[in-house]
Amino acid sequence: MSTVSVVTLAKGRPAHLRNVLLGLERQTQKPAEFVVAVMQDALYDLPEVGFPVRQIRVEGTELPLAAARNRGVAASSGDRIAFLDVDCIPTPGFVAEYAQGLSALDGLLMGEVLHLPEHATFGDWDYDDLARVAEKHSDRRGPPASGIEICSDYRCFWSLNFAISRTTFEAVGGFDERYTGYGGEDTDFGKILDRRGIPIAWMKGALAYHQYHPHHMPPIHHLDSVVRNAELFEAKWGYRTMGHWLHAFRVMGLIDDTPDRPIRILRRPDAADLALTGQQSHQPYTNSASVIRHLEARAREAEPAPEPAIAPVTA
Repeated sequence: MSTVSVVTLAKGRPAHLRNVLLGLERQTQKPAEFVVAVMQDALYDLPEVGFPVRQIRVEGTELPLAAARNRGVAASSGDRIAFLDVDCIPTPGFVAEYAQGLSALDGLLMGEVLHLPEHATFGDWDYDDLARVAEKHSDRRGPPASGIEICSDYRCFWSLNFAISRTTFEAVGGFDERYTGYGGEDTDFGKILDRRGIPIAWMKGALAYHQYHPHHMPPIHHLDSVVRNAELFEAKWGYRTMGHWLHAFRVMGLIDDTPDRPIRILRRPDAADLALTGQQSHQPYTNSASVIRHLEARAREAEPAPEPAIAPVTA
């Protein structure tokens, strides 16, 4: 049987992290260990479970997401690595299904994700309750009906819930640690795999439930790092990534992203911007597409009406 280490990146959200651990405790196949890459000064107070738990500190003034994933792998021992965000609760088959999937395909596998409303994990929870209230994200591709399906577009890689063999991860050099803060490091990793001919695929199973937390989408609260990382991606690959977010920022008047010039931040997000993009308590997830449609409609309404045609003088 293959060994699967589960790696999570964490800053704050201790209640979410405890739910991740409870989910791992209920696995049909226990993980080899649970490695928490801690992006804060204090380690977490976590309950005892039936498998090793390691917490490692990862230094960085901004969210060092790329570096934290690399440190998590380096601290782990499994021959397969499942990455799970701190706000995701794994279902009981999570570890076993990734182990089986990676035996069938040596590449990167993306498991299923469903989103929970705010109340779902208040107090004790069970999987039947989560399943009743969870929703699919309207902007994200769903899993295949069964098995594994190759993804032909590396930009679909979503780092919320994925798995890869240690050998493959190390062969490509892991994540590019020049990406700091929010945005771009996962698309860059997908691009690296694509260039190396390593398949990226969706799979049925390895389901995780994303726990509610307030968020903004598009992520205007991470304006600076999105801009910086988009320019890093362009310097590396010749074009910018996160184009839908940059488009939204431009329509909001936050940036000037004229091609072939550095992106300029024109102003900081204000209260109205935050209200427009913020996740509401009744929403299980944020939705960039709906915000962008609203912004584009508002921009069209603000356009000046065309001047009326002047009738020719006939007299």
